[in-house]
Amino acid sequence: MDTSAGHVAQHTAKVTIDPAFRIGPADRRLFGSFVEHMGRCVYGGVFEPGHPSADGLGLRGDVLELTRELGVSVVRYPGGNFVSGYRWEDGVGPAGDRPRRLDLAWKSIETNAFGLDEFMTWARAAGVEPMMAVNLGTRGVQEACDLLEYANHPGGTHFSDLRRKHGAESPYGIRLWCLGNELDGPWQVGHKTADEYGRLAAETARAMKMVDPSVSLVACGSSNRGMPTFAAWEATVLEHTYEHVDYISAHTYYDPTDGDRASILASAVDMDAFIREVVATADHVAAKQRRTRRLKVSFDEWNVWYQQRLAADLDRDWVEAPALIEDTFTATDAVVVGDLLITLLRHADRVGVACQAQLANVIGPIRTVDGGPAWRQSIFHPFALTARHARGTVLRTEPVGPSHDTARYGLVPSVDTVAVHDEESGALAVFAVNRGDTDLLLQIDLRAMPGLVPAEHLSIEAGDATNTADAPDRVTPRVRPLPTAGGVPLKAASWNLIRFTHPHEER
Repeated sequence: MDTSAGHVAQHTAKVTIDPAFRIGPADRRLFGSFVEHMGRCVYGGVFEPGHPSADGLGLRGDVLELTRELGVSVVRYPGGNFVSGYRWEDGVGPAGDRPRRLDLAWKSIETNAFGLDEFMTWARAAGVEPMMAVNLGTRGVQEACDLLEYANHPGGTHFSDLRRKHGAESPYGIRLWCLGNELDGPWQVGHKTADEYGRLAAETARAMKMVDPSVSLVACGSSNRGMPTFAAWEATVLEHTYEHVDYISAHTYYDPTDGDRASILASAVDMDAFIREVVATADHVAAKQRRTRRLKVSFDEWNVWYQQRLAADLDRDWVEAPALIEDTFTATDAVVVGDLLITLLRHADRVGVACQAQLANVIGPIRTVDGGPAWRQSIFHPFALTARHARGTVLRTEPVGPSHDTARYGLVPSVDTVAVHDEESGALAVFAVNRGDTDLLLQIDLRAMPGLVPAEHLSIEAGDATNTADAPDRVTPRVRPLPTAGGVPLKAASWNLIRFTHPHEER
């Protein structure tokens, strides 16, 4: 589709797409998720013995099926805040011998019925890559090495033979490891200063790579961009760890509770700035230390989250698997999630891992009822479609069009886009969000990609509609008319997938 250049009207935006403007490959690890021992993410989410769909180990078949449909590539486990007080040994061996513990992070009783071995069985069934976190809150170098030996060493040592005794003859071969979680946060069990954490992380990283040199390690970055220590934390931590780690983490959540729809729809503006600032800080440390290797960002917690509800959820006695932050997401939230995925793809050259938090029930794209159904939340759909169609090379796009004002982020572009080109098939997927409150026409200039024809246009429009157990398909992508030479109509406050293929391809 080739549209003419020239003046862009107030309700028109234009983007030029050229296969020469490459950002980098759309790494499958960008479509990760997160399973934490929090609320009903594990117990009643991925694991529920006795559920009609559960297998002999208690893994819920309906959740497994939805996980595969979602297109999840990598799953971070077991936390999150939970990991900072976790003894991994509690979750292996005969289930009847496992201790019950107080989980200080979420004021819960942890039964340890589900642990590393069960998670690895689940990960294989789901077809996902495991991403393990070690406890650097209340534990340290030795415990991290013990866990790595259990997971990855072939045999002939205490912990590797213990794994084999527990039924896993072959090593798990876990390649991605997080060196703790959010230790900049005062809420974290074992909270540390940047110097304290940086030194411990460096010592742990050195030792872990002695056990298994093939592992990739993630140092803890800031818990969010609003932390008072943001950027200074990254700089100090990387002064200690730069030569030993492969990623620096970033976490962020966007809260719609105040009802400011214009600002929540523009949340990706903040994520974009966050990524650029973390990358700049990492590159500053690289320059100081005269290093040529460039670290990547592991954006291993992100989502929409109605955060003000957490305090009420924690105002209770100690119980097993309490319902925690089981937010019911709206169509507006789905548009926001779609735009956050656009941002992650746009930084594919420097963001190497990303995990939406969390997979099931706890602000998850999948919701369940104990003993009952599982269903897709509204935010399931942009994730699944992006994971399915963002294959190949991410191309740089610079849309030109109107802007609008927001209370939280000031003046923001109304249109956000990214394109992914599958060189093998020639197909092109364009992801576009109209954040504004006015319908507009997106003109897509494809003169550098002759022969492509429109194949599909799907969209989700912002609104208050939600999916529930009784109405699980109230929010689903709508099929739109195919684009014409005039452009692609984008409804106000909407997320869109526009696919182009060559005529010989099956649509």
